[in-house]
Amino acid sequence: MTSNSPFMIVVGFDGSGNSQNALGWAVDEARQRNGRILLVTAWSKPPLAWYPAVLETAAGEIAAEDSPQRIAETLQADALKTAAAEGVAATGQVVHSDSPASAILDAAQGADLVVVGSRGHGGFPGLHLGSVSSQVISHAPCPVLVVRSKDS
Repeated sequence: MTSNSPFMIVVGFDGSGNSQNALGWAVDEARQRNGRILLVTAWSKPPLAWYPAVLETAAGEIAAEDSPQRIAETLQADALKTAAAEGVAATGQVVHSDSPASAILDAAQGADLVVVGSRGHGGFPGLHLGSVSSQVISHAPCPVLVVRSKDS
């Protein structure tokens, strides 16, 4: 960080409760430091998903399920609105990647801080630290803050 550039916080965001907590923490920190937030939301296409999922409702109607990319874009748009409502400058990247950790680490080049939730949607519920947060801690080019839920 140079003296002229704002404090840059990269936030890994997947819509989970822990990533919501990470975003809240990052918004508070950015506000205190007159900083900026870069939200990173990674998505991947499930194996054998070459067509959109089509579901039949209980009433017999056909409904198409949103694509993983569209879901990621919607999650991130809502998160960016949250940051803007708090008066914090925020931008976002929706990244197609099988490795959310790699997407966050790529975005962290030149950042002053990375903030991630302790665990996201995947993995095993009993773990206190997920694989993404563990990889980010191990390989980030700057300090990393891992935010846990208040009940853990």
